[in-house]
Amino acid sequence: MSTGWNFTDQMGTFRMEAPHRNSHLYFPLANEAGMMSAVTPALHGDIKTGQNTFFSTPVSADDLHNTKSNRNFWIYIEGKGAWSAAGASALQHSELFNKDTEEKVTLRAGFLWHKVIRENERLGVKAEITSFVPANQYRVELMKVAVSNTGAAEIRVTPTAAIPVYARSAESLRDHRNVTSLLHRVYVVKEGIEVQPAMTFDERGHKVNRISYNVYGTDDAGKLPLGAFPVAEEYMGEGGSLEWPETIAANRREFCLPGQEIEGYEAIGALRFDDCRLLPGESKSYIIAMSVTEDRNTDKSGILGFLNMAGFEALLKKTQEYWEEKLGRISFKSSDDKFDGWMKWVSLQPILRRIYGCSFLPHHDYGKGGRGWRDLWQDCLALLLMETDTVRAQLWNNYGGVRLDGTNATIIGKEPGEFIADRNNISRVWSDHGAWPFFTTLLYLNQSGDMDFLFEKQAYFKDRLIARSTGIDEDWTAGYGNRQKCDNGEVYTGTILEHILLQNLTAFFNVGEHNNIRMENADWNDALDMAAQKGETVAFTAFYAGNLLELGKLLKKVREERGRDRIEVAAEIAVLLDTLSQSISYDSPAEKQELLSRYYKTCRHNISGQKVLLDTARVSEDLNTKGRWLSQHIADNELVKTPEGLEWFNGYYDNRGLQVEGVRPEGVRMTLTGQVFPIMMGIASKHQTGSTIKAVDRYLFDRKLGSYRLNNNFNELKLDLGRCFGFAFGHKENGAVFSHMTIMYAFALYRQDFVQEGYQVLKSLYNISTDFDRARIYPGIPEYINERGRGMYHYLTGSASWLMLLMLTEVYGVGGNAGKLYIRPKLKAGQFDGTGTASVKTVFADRTVRLVYRNRQHLDYGEYSVKSITLDGLRLDLDLDPCQAEIDRAAVLKLDRNMEHLIEVELGAKKP
Repeated sequence: MSTGWNFTDQMGTFRMEAPHRNSHLYFPLANEAGMMSAVTPALHGDIKTGQNTFFSTPVSADDLHNTKSNRNFWIYIEGKGAWSAAGASALQHSELFNKDTEEKVTLRAGFLWHKVIRENERLGVKAEITSFVPANQYRVELMKVAVSNTGAAEIRVTPTAAIPVYARSAESLRDHRNVTSLLHRVYVVKEGIEVQPAMTFDERGHKVNRISYNVYGTDDAGKLPLGAFPVAEEYMGEGGSLEWPETIAANRREFCLPGQEIEGYEAIGALRFDDCRLLPGESKSYIIAMSVTEDRNTDKSGILGFLNMAGFEALLKKTQEYWEEKLGRISFKSSDDKFDGWMKWVSLQPILRRIYGCSFLPHHDYGKGGRGWRDLWQDCLALLLMETDTVRAQLWNNYGGVRLDGTNATIIGKEPGEFIADRNNISRVWSDHGAWPFFTTLLYLNQSGDMDFLFEKQAYFKDRLIARSTGIDEDWTAGYGNRQKCDNGEVYTGTILEHILLQNLTAFFNVGEHNNIRMENADWNDALDMAAQKGETVAFTAFYAGNLLELGKLLKKVREERGRDRIEVAAEIAVLLDTLSQSISYDSPAEKQELLSRYYKTCRHNISGQKVLLDTARVSEDLNTKGRWLSQHIADNELVKTPEGLEWFNGYYDNRGLQVEGVRPEGVRMTLTGQVFPIMMGIASKHQTGSTIKAVDRYLFDRKLGSYRLNNNFNELKLDLGRCFGFAFGHKENGAVFSHMTIMYAFALYRQDFVQEGYQVLKSLYNISTDFDRARIYPGIPEYINERGRGMYHYLTGSASWLMLLMLTEVYGVGGNAGKLYIRPKLKAGQFDGTGTASVKTVFADRTVRLVYRNRQHLDYGEYSVKSITLDGLRLDLDLDPCQAEIDRAAVLKLDRNMEHLIEVELGAKKP
């Protein structure tokens, strides 16, 4: 039985009893300097700074039950034997399900710190272990262990910290595991041990290594360790293990002294401290630092400065304040305190993805580091709302990954301008990649009003792949570099607007036989990866349709409000704006493909570098024409029906060129993705949206799980569509409750004012994510919910960014419109508290704003309208639409950056 976690304050701190009784729980500890850790209630989990610099043994979620990467702290109690403060001994494991001998364990955690309190009544001892990664420039994880005597008699204890040190690349976990241990050079120093392998092992070319992996320690009196047991096999002893090491069980004292060096063995930071006596009620504390430094001879005074009680506590407080300030930029207050606290953890998740990518927590199926193209742009949605001062530069940098054929590098490195074609060196193109940058950039433009960003210049990515990876540029060499050049050898740069146009226009012409955008190697659903020849994605055809229409509106606004009658593009790109010269028939896939082929030939290697000026109004109309055509094409050709009259959208064509969704001999087939984007982009009419909702409720809502599946069961190993159909149904991309698409479905419904229906979708996912006895995760939203209701791939999911966007801009209705602050609440009556109040704190135009809604009559959405708005107590004279209002940006910019400003919105009954 489990009681799960409960919040203990308004800052997201939570408490949980007996956390060790739950498998696969892990908690992130990290900083923006690149230290990335995971820790479980038993202190399992790994520590690393990158794919090639793992401090401890890399682990997957299924490895979390063993001790090969376990941090540990042992005490040997005279007359009683050895006890692990982390619960990681064979004896403690055997007692786990014995109520008479089981230890009492309590977890407390917050942003981003983790404390486990473990008490053994039989032995009369208790340990409190506090772990965190400082929010500073150091790559270090700190751990304080406080050991207390809870018995009635004095005890004598021998303390030993035990931290295994892997000290190499994750690639060596199996391949050359022993060989790479022969490179280890272990130095015993007065503070602990330092492990600096002689080389980095790489058969393509070994290199001298400078990275050092260090374990330091001290006690609360400032006393350093007596020595260390630095060799893992000697520490464990013959026949011993990390769960029951001979060194600890026999209380051996043959440790190495400072100055000794050992070569060629697996290492462990087993630091022996001096014996101590504890009277009843007395405690003794120890601090352990696990760090990764650029060189063993790097000045370590900064890290050693944390190895004292005052320094540890001050740094912990500073780290807590850092995360509270960062995450406090957006906060929600509703009738449900638990939901509000849960959203704080959701707001952390996009930041964690920026730090960890999708690779460095125990669910690490997504490669070896770096940030994926799609993930990066979607994470920027939340970062735009939270860290507006840094996002402009990020967006600009990211556009440098676009190729002239409209595709892009799929991995963005940590350094500006660092791009990689693909994480696994496979030539692949995802059909959806060109859609996300404009969607994210439009949010930035609306939040900031910074239309000048569209006309900033940026380079293009260039490698050997051309024509959407269907060809090879034989003239390209590594010496050419990764930036597109002109015929004169200079690097070509075009405006951000040009990059956006290129991505969306090339997609428009890149169609299959049914005139929808080709699937290529997959779309958003990476597991639809087996339809590259004849597959088509209707879902993202709808997305691109919406983009083209929004681009048309944006250019009209640029012309009318900014006076830009002309826009500049590369001469080669003009052919893609076909209505400006000689229009082709959009009804003909062959004509579209031929035009695209002609364009590709002009940018196979270099381009001319010549620019043309185009009439902004005509470009706008060209985009509108294309967007309208796609929208009508989907409405006319992609609706499917059942004999009962249910109607929805087909989302895909398989590699046989057959429509995927609808009534089939095998049964009805439906995907959630296929419904989300026609609704989100306004292609579906109100009637069609209503009908689609009924179909989704019928075929995709799972009553047992209480939420919506990504697809229903196709009952087929569908090798003509994607690998996901080899997954067991109800897991991952084959019919799991996939949080990402579920949240986008809710967002789409809210966007089209189906608020009640959107709220039910949102609530369903919240309910299952916070039902600990099923989901078995800490606060936050997982990537997906499996068949049994367990939350999977916690923390590192784009779902969090979409949920932040949904809550702020749709539910609470606070956002930007060309730089103006719009207010458009879509709150349900039950979301207001007992006084009829709901509020949100956010940042807009670099000003902190708290917006409070007063719904004194407890009206539901659709029943209330905006009656009045005050700013810092002064009533604003605004044109109030029944459900919305806008505050001019100039008025916002007059506000003091250094204080919080109050906007109060009075809601009242709509006029009959």
